Amino acid sequence: MTLSERRIGSEPPTRSMCRPRANLYNIDVLRLIVEDNAVLLPVKIVPGASRTRFLGEWDGRARIAVAAPPEKGRANRAVLEFLAKRLGVAKKDLSVVAGLTSPLKTIRIDRATADAVRAALSPDRS
Repeated sequence: MTLSERRIGSEPPTRSMCRPRANLYNIDVLRLIVEDNAVLLPVKIVPGASRTRFLGEWDGRARIAVAAPPEKGRANRAVLEFLAKRLGVAKKDLSVVAGLTSPLKTIRIDRATADAVRAALSPDRS
């Protein structure tokens, strides 16, 4: 088959060519780290969305869309408020420990267990 005979785009992309897709139904694959009566939750933030909501699991991280823009820490504050409400903990128990200026962040949740975090982020609890 010559190059001119080959139709561009006729072959579907392989999984390795695609970016990881959000998986709403498999919360068990979140890479939660438990340390000193706290849970470290890796997240992927999508700022500037129409509304703040949980989008599912993405590459081992919780994917969260936030309505706030990524300016002056507004998206960070919005995701902490959303998680505090969703987890039923005080905002002072949440902090961004890695990725302050990146969409890939690690959030520390004090006084929480991994099971409680997974239950709060389950799709049944929308």
